Amino acid sequence: MLRVVLAQPRGFCDGVEKAVEITERAPAKFGPPIYVRHEIARNRDVLDDLRTRGAISAEEPDEVPPGSMTVFSAHGVAKPVEALMTERHLPVFDATCPLVAKVHAENWRNAGQDREAVLVVHPGQAEVDGTVRQIPGRVHLVQTPDDVAMLEVGSPDRLAYVTQTALSVDDTRGINQALQARVPSIVGSDVRNICYTTQSRQQAVHDLAEQMDLILAVGSTNSSNPNRLRETGEELGRPSYLIDDALALETGWFAGGGTVGPTAGASAPEMLVQGVLDGLQRFGEVDVSTLAGAAEDVKFKFPAELS
Repeated sequence: MLRVVLAQPRGFCDGVEKAVEITERAPAKFGPPIYVRHEIARNRDVLDDLRTRGAISAEEPDEVPPGSMTVFSAHGVAKPVEALMTERHLPVFDATCPLVAKVHAENWRNAGQDREAVLVVHPGQAEVDGTVRQIPGRVHLVQTPDDVAMLEVGSPDRLAYVTQTALSVDDTRGINQALQARVPSIVGSDVRNICYTTQSRQQAVHDLAEQMDLILAVGSTNSSNPNRLRETGEELGRPSYLIDDALALETGWFAGGGTVGPTAGASAPEMLVQGVLDGLQRFGEVDVSTLAGAAEDVKFKFPAELS
């Protein structure tokens, strides 16, 4: 028998859930197609479903036909993109996560104080591009403590660091300590801006690793969040696998039975997790329970036009 304990919390965060719901409702109310700046969620199944509803991906503003409705993804967009959309008089639903918007605002405050910006990141993510291009002036990207040692800044006494929301407090602790040791006068990011869902999902993997033989992180390979969940499981000494869906399950992982802890990244819908539970039944009888984890009851404001 496989004993399966589901991570709690897992899956969609409220920022992604809000963005997906906006993208579902907008074509239903205003008529398809609508255009989405960046992938609304880093998940193939979600994107495929939204395409059937009339949502078209548009990486650049000039790909959006005149007068067409556009949705900004939860990752946020750059200031030049916002300006061009306004210049073209394109109607926009801004689904930027409020926590990402807070990081943008913090960067603008630092820029207003003539501070150079250090952005603590996992590079290659849409949020990073949007945040960097929101910041006027010079921006330094760091992703490890070693990067801190290589920083070349113009005015060390006018330096501020801000953290990408998709990183947890644990992810950034070593980097932040290195920054403070290198430049004691540096102005630090408010830890309240770090995404609570990132922290709580990683904590759930910590809790699972104490009792599970194996961790399954459901999500897309191009999404930072589930990759980090898999890495967390491995760092805690548990075999951990990132899977798109139940089709990726391998017989060898469960040959001896044991215990399995599935979780899901913030862009992975619950239907994929349930599909994995169904898929596990190919390997024998399954006993499923849910971890006693943190409740997430934050609800971000929804656009009145779509309510």
